[in-house]
Amino acid sequence: MSPRKPNMESSIYLGSDGWWHGRVTMGVKPDGGPDRRHRRARTKTEVARKVRELEKQRDEGRATKAGRKPTVAQWMDTYLTTIASLKLKPRSLDDYWSKTRNDIIPGVGKHRLDKLAPEHLEAMYAVMLDEGHAPSHVVKVHRILSRALKIAHRRRIINENVATLVDPPSVDETEANPFSREESKAFLAAAAKRPTFMRWAIGVGMGFRQGEALGLRWPYVDLEQGLFHPAWQLQRLTWKHGCKDAHGCGARLHRFEACPPDCSAHNGYKRGCPQPCPKTCRRHASTCPDRKGGGLAFTRPKTKKSQNPVPIPPPFLPYLLEHKAKQDEQRRAAGELWEECGAVFTRPDGRPLDPRADWAEFKELLDEAGISDRRQHDGSRHTAGTILNELGVDMPTIMEILRHTQISQTRRYVKGRSELSREAMRRMGETFMPGPDPTSETRTETERTRAARARRRRKIR
Repeated sequence: MSPRKPNMESSIYLGSDGWWHGRVTMGVKPDGGPDRRHRRARTKTEVARKVRELEKQRDEGRATKAGRKPTVAQWMDTYLTTIASLKLKPRSLDDYWSKTRNDIIPGVGKHRLDKLAPEHLEAMYAVMLDEGHAPSHVVKVHRILSRALKIAHRRRIINENVATLVDPPSVDETEANPFSREESKAFLAAAAKRPTFMRWAIGVGMGFRQGEALGLRWPYVDLEQGLFHPAWQLQRLTWKHGCKDAHGCGARLHRFEACPPDCSAHNGYKRGCPQPCPKTCRRHASTCPDRKGGGLAFTRPKTKKSQNPVPIPPPFLPYLLEHKAKQDEQRRAAGELWEECGAVFTRPDGRPLDPRADWAEFKELLDEAGISDRRQHDGSRHTAGTILNELGVDMPTIMEILRHTQISQTRRYVKGRSELSREAMRRMGETFMPGPDPTSETRTETERTRAARARRRRKIR
């Protein structure tokens, strides 16, 4: 027998408490009972308006689902655990979790999802900026929260995504600081003294990202055709629990109380003391005996465009062959201790290079080459794009080499050099302005020339 259809009529009445009350039947609850919702106001006109709004949502299919709404903290946990984890790359998911734990939950986590207002988000962003967070960090937090609220709105848990009503802080684009040609040569001259020379040559000369360079593997290097196939990247991932009771597994590491004001245990932390664990904490997976999915791992690049083959500069080929021969010698010397991973750049025991050690070596090479401090991205992709532009390579070709999906992204990577600007403006000036008059020779007049001029005057007369 099908469930009985409830009476959909609404009612408005004056209660004994002096308030006007309205009750609207929205449909049937999952348990079969009527979904009847309540509104109240000081005046009959106001409660009638609220009733009509509820009826309109019901008739248009926009009404939220019955039941108590979760808090922001509860919904973010649900969203990241069961929804975002199916789509996001591991590193992106880790970043979502980090910003949720450190920023979203402390800021607005206790608010009920349907009671969250734009003012709550604006206040949270203002506090984050006052604490010294960069505007770009606040914008990332805004995007994460907006995406989670968008899914909640789609599923009719809330009536509106309030994040769309808030303008996040403006972000100034990070100024690129690539190597000049002289700095590039100095950097590679310093790198030539190290076994990792080719890793830096590929980064500076071909614009490979750190993960792409460290994730290169020999089966994806075609030395005959002179092509790199960057089908993998090396990343350090966060461990996950492999046990059934993640909360109980990390029980000895849970910390539910906040640090005291005079805490000295976290003096070296950039963000200060870490936030206390939530009551349902499922972290601390690094100590799980059945941990999985963490540590250094080869993962697929973020986009298919990033996996496009890249031509190897012909002068690089002899050095690559030499590097391969030296690696074969290391393999024979290590014997059973060699851990084969197929990577082009490895440690002496065959394991892939650690990104942290790679970053530290980059900083050492900057000092040795006498180059001012800068980001590793500036010394690889920005440098390659800028020098290609100086060599006269057009933007679509640079876009293909760097494997960008949009040419606007390539233009942000390429920074014009002052010598190119000076040369361009010199040619511009010559186009519009006449050149200076030729300088006449200055002659010293003598008695002889004065007499000759006097004779010419008399002759003319």
